Amino acid sequence: MTQCVVLNADYSFLNVVDWQRAVCLLFKDKVKVLRYSAKTVKTGGGITVKIPSVIKLIKFIRTVYRNRVPFSKKNVLIRDGFKCAYCRQGGSHLTIDHIVPRSRGGDTVFENCVAACKVCNHKKGNQTPREAKMYPRVKAYQPTISEFLRRKVKLLGFDEVLRDIGILG
Repeated sequence: MTQCVVLNADYSFLNVVDWQRAVCLLFKDKVKVLRYSAKTVKTGGGITVKIPSVIKLIKFIRTVYRNRVPFSKKNVLIRDGFKCAYCRQGGSHLTIDHIVPRSRGGDTVFENCVAACKVCNHKKGNQTPREAKMYPRVKAYQPTISEFLRRKVKLLGFDEVLRDIGILG
């Protein structure tokens, strides 16, 4: 699925949407296209439409930013770069490991959770890192909003595009 970066009217990063939503916003005259992708689609009427890769809202939207990134499995995986915290292997079969197991009083928060492959998670089991002699190679921490957005943009492959148009330094 082709993704599109949405910037606010002041060029600040807002979100990433699928190409269908981006084209819909374009036809409603709510956005200006800053960069098109190489892909095109044909409508039912035979019109060829270029797919945007970066769009900017025409009207500024006030955003109420949360002061923290919400905890979720996806956000832990993004924070850890989709790599196991123990063996540093990437892949699609990653799970969340509680550094201090929940049965031992560990909380489900960023500071106690890391991405782990199924093999490492099973091997560590219901033990602390000291008991299992398995220590995470990355630090478990609460990411900031700006750091998290930069990681997400980079993982989606939009960092070069945003750097080219002068959004990222």
